[in-house]
Amino acid sequence: MKHLPSLNAAACALMALAAAGSALAAPAVTRLTPPSERFSSGRPEPVIARFLPGQRFDLQATIRPDAGQRITAARFLVDGKPVDATVAMRDCASGCVKGISAETAIATVRAMGLEKAGRHEFSVEATQSDGQKVSATGNFDVIPFAASMGPKVKNIIILLGDGMGAAQRTAARIVKGGYAQGKVIQPLAMDTFPATGLVKTSSLNSIVTDSSPGMTSYVSGNKNNNNEEGVFPDDTVDAFDNPRIEYLSEYLHRTQGKALGIVTTADVFDATPAGNAVHTSNRGAGTGIVDQFFDDRSRTGLTVLLGGGRKWFLPAGTPGSERADGNDYAFSPTDAHTAEIVKRWGAAPGAKDKDRDLIKEFQAAGYRYAPTKTELDAATAGAGADKLLGLFAFSNMNVALDKIDGRRGVKQGLAGGSVVDDYGFPDQPMLDEMAKAAIATLKKQSKGFVLMIEGASIDKQAHNMDSERWMLDTIEFDRAVQVAQDFARENGDTLVIVTADHECSGAALIGGSMLTDQALRDAAAKKGAANLRDKVVGVYEKAGFPRYRIATDGYPEATDIDYRLLVGYGANADRYEDWRTNQTPLRDSQQPMVKGEPLKWYPANAAERDDAQGEFLVTGQVPGEQAVHTATDVPLSAFGPGALAFTGVMDNTDVFFKLAQAAVKGATAPADTSGAKRPAKAAQTR
Repeated sequence: MKHLPSLNAAACALMALAAAGSALAAPAVTRLTPPSERFSSGRPEPVIARFLPGQRFDLQATIRPDAGQRITAARFLVDGKPVDATVAMRDCASGCVKGISAETAIATVRAMGLEKAGRHEFSVEATQSDGQKVSATGNFDVIPFAASMGPKVKNIIILLGDGMGAAQRTAARIVKGGYAQGKVIQPLAMDTFPATGLVKTSSLNSIVTDSSPGMTSYVSGNKNNNNEEGVFPDDTVDAFDNPRIEYLSEYLHRTQGKALGIVTTADVFDATPAGNAVHTSNRGAGTGIVDQFFDDRSRTGLTVLLGGGRKWFLPAGTPGSERADGNDYAFSPTDAHTAEIVKRWGAAPGAKDKDRDLIKEFQAAGYRYAPTKTELDAATAGAGADKLLGLFAFSNMNVALDKIDGRRGVKQGLAGGSVVDDYGFPDQPMLDEMAKAAIATLKKQSKGFVLMIEGASIDKQAHNMDSERWMLDTIEFDRAVQVAQDFARENGDTLVIVTADHECSGAALIGGSMLTDQALRDAAAKKGAANLRDKVVGVYEKAGFPRYRIATDGYPEATDIDYRLLVGYGANADRYEDWRTNQTPLRDSQQPMVKGEPLKWYPANAAERDDAQGEFLVTGQVPGEQAVHTATDVPLSAFGPGALAFTGVMDNTDVFFKLAQAAVKGATAPADTSGAKRPAKAAQTR
């Protein structure tokens, strides 16, 4: 018993020390970049960040000091050795996200790269003003190039059907190719590719990706957060200062001198086109995005840019312009955090310049400008342009169904003409015509090219649950696939892949109508599920084989046919269904003229569009007015040298390393001849 007082005294002393330690808690690293499970959870696997030998990326750490203290120094180490580069420091007194204390420091090293392949540890060590230190460790992999089993590819063509899952591909095949006793009469071009696999599409922060990381994973080898392009997330509010990752276009332009082409039916600032060349955490920062396209063209090799989006290129105040300083960027030379982007990455400093005439600047830099299909044809006639800019609408281009109706003289618009007349752009090219123009320009590049071609409105019209419009956009996309395949067949040094960034809407081909078109109209007049579901929807053998007649322009003569294909959705908002083609598309809120005549009379959402159509309500599985993306794997098909590497189930980031392997070292899969030149006789009888 006599020893108890001394034990109690010792316990009290320990408690006092613990209390003192609690009052002086050590500083903490709250974010470490590149993202790492080693840092986040302590697990070494899975490795999140992976890079090519020499591929550039940024290191960054967010460090929270004790109350009343500040971080005075920080350094980064890789494999235990200090990184020999400037560590740019800033605090969070301003310009950081909510919840970050003003004393918090952000330390960054820009544009580092490692040639040595294998697993690497990286760490940050920081010191606060009272001398206390803190460190944190993460890991990443540098993926080695394998020995080649085939020739290096000169050109890479990535065809990206935005939102195009297996159902969208199948629907296009049924409508365009037709079936006879269960066999396809005419396969899609993408169906003829010799290798096909499945791609996992999740982003860095969600099982369901949006288009930004859906695209950038293919061309950076790394996951991004939703809405972010070519960057890792950080704790600042500046959309253009995030830690960067070098794109495939940048890497191959820097190391091999390859050119870059970007073709889309969307606004060119949109997530997929921007996700090949632009570094930003805000996919909506239109002015800064298109400025970065132009200002950093020497880093990406940008040679062709075709799509919509003229509103970002016109000086502010010009009718149709939406340039604004609020979504632009400027890197201050006095701010080391952003000045290092200019110094280390060689990026343009940017400027808040809403009055800039970007079309004129492209022209002054040697780009031939085409605002219409007619002028696009002229730009590629004869010797053709060496560099090409085409902007065929203020924002997103019109979809294939409406462009084709415009060419056929179909008066579906609300002002007495066609839909493209209503939008003010009656002379827009089809995607395959844009693909031909891009390839005609890029094939002059002696060191080769990377070309991304996007069918954008497969996704946009699936969001709108407008079945016929996304079907025809998928057919339009496949015609562009045919253009790329023909070029690759004639030039045995070109690798072509066809894939999607994600699936959209949970589209499902549920069967075929059991009624003629006239009977279907009558059923819609009677209204309700009993007439428009029970008497219409044919499943199993009652679905039969819908037979669409294809016109000489390659598209269905009509989409409202007898015994038509029927599409349901698994990720839809509330909607009404009558199984008929919608007269007009939904109002496109991205169009600068959307509040003017006649666009303001276009339906704003699916419920408004469908409300009077048969009163067959299909209750949605998701809130809001649009169908949404899903986490479902998407198909990928490949053609040309190295195609057989693209089989099995792969992560979207794996595709990047397979493409780079083919371009830098050559194919690693068993040699195939799918990209070899065909004999003249075979080509004629194809």
